[in-house]
Amino acid sequence: MTAKNTKASNVVRYGSLDELPSAPPLSKAVKAMSDAEVERRALVDADAGAIPEGFWDTAEVKEPEGTEQITLRLPRKVLRHFKSTGKGYQSRISAVLASYVDATKKRKAG
Repeated sequence: MTAKNTKASNVVRYGSLDELPSAPPLSKAVKAMSDAEVERRALVDADAGAIPEGFWDTAEVKEPEGTEQITLRLPRKVLRHFKSTGKGYQSRISAVLASYVDATKKRKAG
């Protein structure tokens, strides 16, 4: 297993989906639920969206592209701004750059 604990927190990152540990077994109460009860609960769950018929027949797993460590020079005011937002500022800088790339692609395509 190539799982790594990161320095910043207790987050564990895996190299691929195949390396994830098995999910815990379902409780007896969940196993005892009828399909109708599961459907009823899903319909009233605000976080459960409707999945179109046949969705899972063609669904594909898409793993994130990953990251690469580099050295990047930024203006001090930019770095100060992002650092002032607290822990995770490097991820926020990355998100801003990624959104710029996406917007640029959309402009070129449209």
